[in-house]
Amino acid sequence: MAASMFTLLFTAFLPKVGFQFDWVTYHWIAGSVLTVSILFHVIHASFFMDFWSIWPDRIDLRDARRRILRFVGKAAPPPDRFAKYPLENKLYHGAIIAAGLSSIVTGVFMMFRVRTIFFPRNPYLFTDMTWGTMYVLHGLAGVGLIALIMMHVYFGLRPEKRAITKSMIFGWMSRDFYLKEHDPTRWPVEASASPSKSQGAKTEGLTNAG
Repeated sequence: MAASMFTLLFTAFLPKVGFQFDWVTYHWIAGSVLTVSILFHVIHASFFMDFWSIWPDRIDLRDARRRILRFVGKAAPPPDRFAKYPLENKLYHGAIIAAGLSSIVTGVFMMFRVRTIFFPRNPYLFTDMTWGTMYVLHGLAGVGLIALIMMHVYFGLRPEKRAITKSMIFGWMSRDFYLKEHDPTRWPVEASASPSKSQGAKTEGLTNAG
């Protein structure tokens, strides 16, 4: 998914800065790979994982209010530890959904203007006004994805977030980080056989139980 997204961004914007190549073919192929990977993700997350873990719940909204009150100097109870995902991650997920679906839906229709293996070329499918609107929406979604990816990379590389980045790659995190950042009652996990080192001591790895 990440490779297809970067390919889409490079093939879309490199020609704008002077790098000329057969970008249209690479672009629609990468878009097809991204679409299939998102469909797989939706099915996998809906039926084989905890579907609701990525959506904001009542506790997230309550804690957000508490954090805002404490930020402006008003008295409020401390916020609870996060479940599987912090509220910021959940909101980011929603933004990615909006930008990603906008680019995919408009991109699929725009494929009718070029020759692909999926359906015959038909540049007269919509009126000029509709095509223009579709190109504008596709471009705005692409620019939005660039901003979101830059944010994602930035926070993923920050020292305090590297444990989360490592968990995305290896599928587990240290027990110390889990207990510090996450609420076990809201996100129960099970022990794995993968050892990790935290603060110089060998601890047992933790994997998601659902």
